[in-house]
Amino acid sequence: MPDSATSLTSTLTIRPATSADAEVLFHLIQALAEYEKLSHAVTGNAALLATDLSGDRPACEAILAEHEGNPIGFALFFSNYSTFLTKPGIYLEDLFVLPEYRGQGVGKALLAHLAKLAQARDCGRLEWSVLDWNEPAIAFYRRIGATLMEEWRICRVTGEAIAVLASQSET
Repeated sequence: MPDSATSLTSTLTIRPATSADAEVLFHLIQALAEYEKLSHAVTGNAALLATDLSGDRPACEAILAEHEGNPIGFALFFSNYSTFLTKPGIYLEDLFVLPEYRGQGVGKALLAHLAKLAQARDCGRLEWSVLDWNEPAIAFYRRIGATLMEEWRICRVTGEAIAVLASQSET
C-alpha cells in the first residue's frame, strides 16, 4: 500500500458507509482476507455487517473510497479509550485498497480522513495493527508518521476460549 507521486485523490470520493453499503463493504473485506491469506477465517456475512453498522450504538463504522462511483477501498473502525490519556480514540480494524489502485494516494486519503475524524471527536489516538510480514504497509505507515509499537503484542481470546474464560467468573 505504498503512496507514490501518482494520485487519484483529485477524483476520489471518501464517504461514510451505511448499512446499505454492507454488500459492497463485505466484498472488499473478502478481498482483504484473500490478500492476507486469511480467506478461511471469514465466517461473517454482509447481513451481520449491516446490523453492526446501524443502530443507536453501532458496533463499528466504515468509510468507503470511491473512484468514478466504484468502491476501491475502505477503512473499518470503532471507538476505543485510553485510560492514560483519559480520552476516546479510534481503532482502525481494517484498511484496504484494491491492488490496482495502490500507490495512488488512496490509503493515505483514507487515513487522513480518519485523522480528521479523530480531531473532530477530540480523540487522543488513532491506532491499528499491521501484520509483521506486510513490509509495504509497514513502510507506508512509517512514511505517514505512524510509530510501530514493537514492545506491544496483541492478545486475543476467541470462540470456545471466551466461554471457558467466562465460566471462571464468580459473578
